[in-house]
Amino acid sequence: MDNSRDLNMDCVVAEIKAQYDDIATRSRAEGESWYRIRCEEMKATVIRHGETLRRTKEEINELNRMIQRLTAEVENAKCQNSKLEAAVTQSEQQGESALSDARCKLAELEGALQKAKQDMACLLKEYQEVMNSKLGLDIEIATYRRLLEGEEQRLCEGIGAVNVCVSSSRGGVVCGDLCVSGSRPVTGSACSAPCSGNLAVSTGMCAPCGQGCGSGRSVRFA
Repeated sequence: MDNSRDLNMDCVVAEIKAQYDDIATRSRAEGESWYRIRCEEMKATVIRHGETLRRTKEEINELNRMIQRLTAEVENAKCQNSKLEAAVTQSEQQGESALSDARCKLAELEGALQKAKQDMACLLKEYQEVMNSKLGLDIEIATYRRLLEGEEQRLCEGIGAVNVCVSSSRGGVVCGDLCVSGSRPVTGSACSAPCSGNLAVSTGMCAPCGQGCGSGRSVRFA
């Protein structure tokens, strides 16, 4: 076999070069296409993330504004709470002071009422005693008046002046001259000696005080 024939290396090299050029062209086209696709995807991702970031920033800003508003409301509520606590404390102190004053006034009024009741009881007791004394005196006066009127009528039958001596358990003795004819007024003197409660009309000696009264006839009522 004859191996000495000439090989056309230029054609082989050109053919191989053409193949590699075709492969390189296809690879470059595929790489550029993949790059463009990746760039488009990256751009879409960047736009999407940018929009998400923008919305997130807006939400963060809104949350910051809400936090500031809530913080201001909390501070305002704290101030109002402090004011209300101070007002409640002041009201409690005023209420306790008013209650203490009311209790003191109530105690004073109760003391005054008790004293007034005691004074009223004493006054009623004194009034009762005075009324009893008045009733006794009225009875004695009425008795003495009836006795004197009866004795005067009896003495009017006699002649001359007689001495009348009146004694009372609450006073002294009055001795004096009783004029029967009415020409002389009744004169007498007060005796400071205590009397036994009898009424004596006499013309001689006054029984309680022992003074001489002038005449000699005596009438005594027990």
